[in-house]
Amino acid sequence: MKNRSPEMYALMEGRVSLVFNILLFGVKLWAGMVSASAALIADAWHTLSDSISSLVIIVGIRVSKKKPDKEHPFGHGRAELIASLVVGLLLAFIAVDFFIEGIHRLQEHTEAQYGAVAIIVTSASIIIKGLMAQYAFWGHRKTGFLSLKADAWHHRSDAISSLIILVGIFVGNYMWWIDGVLTLLVSVMIGWVAGQIIWRGVQPLLGESPDTELLEYLSQTCDNMMEMKTNVHHVHLHRYGTHSELTFHLELPGTFTLKEAHDRVTEIEQAILKEKSIDATIHIEPYHEKVTGN
Repeated sequence: MKNRSPEMYALMEGRVSLVFNILLFGVKLWAGMVSASAALIADAWHTLSDSISSLVIIVGIRVSKKKPDKEHPFGHGRAELIASLVVGLLLAFIAVDFFIEGIHRLQEHTEAQYGAVAIIVTSASIIIKGLMAQYAFWGHRKTGFLSLKADAWHHRSDAISSLIILVGIFVGNYMWWIDGVLTLLVSVMIGWVAGQIIWRGVQPLLGESPDTELLEYLSQTCDNMMEMKTNVHHVHLHRYGTHSELTFHLELPGTFTLKEAHDRVTEIEQAILKEKSIDATIHIEPYHEKVTGN
């Protein structure tokens, strides 16, 4: 386990999710048909949609693992970001679908009517999907892959939709409107999460500014290793999944020979790679001293 790459963890999560989603789909569909419950059948198809997100993750991670080539010199790591966008869009679609369903239930005064089979299957689905969500969140913390976080919320949305059905089973006879109201609340929550996932996936694709912590690290590292006050500027950071490329300009005294300057910045690049796992390329500029007149 210790020697597994982030991609291996992600692929493992995707495969586990795919298997359990297909099994849950079959059980929910059977329970819905036995109970003559349209809501449970719809929930079954919602679970099957989770299988699509699992497939997207598996394909995205496999593509991201491909080595750099002539057309993609920095690798294919952004395929994982694209996978997270697809899952985020699926979540957004589910949120809209839930919202529309909630409106219809309130307008039509729809009450939930389920039997014992539906109770057992729905309860089991809540537990299983909750565990799958936690597993995907663990994978996200282990790898940092946004697509796994998106998949975790996809699992959680399915567990919540099953919870809505379960709540409707027990209180629907007393409050006919509870199912519709809970559906609307859940749709808003899922929509907000989908927006966050899509936004975070889009930012690296559009290009993002380095954070303050990284800028401070670069300034301190260059000052300490050069044993003088340096000027780090024009910093650009490009993320390709687990691989990151960093370029910045560094001012050095004009008295340095070309070889001396090259050797010193090479040491800085190696330190950044070791400490931050970022491939850095430094552009050297002569240090400009301010000249004051008399």
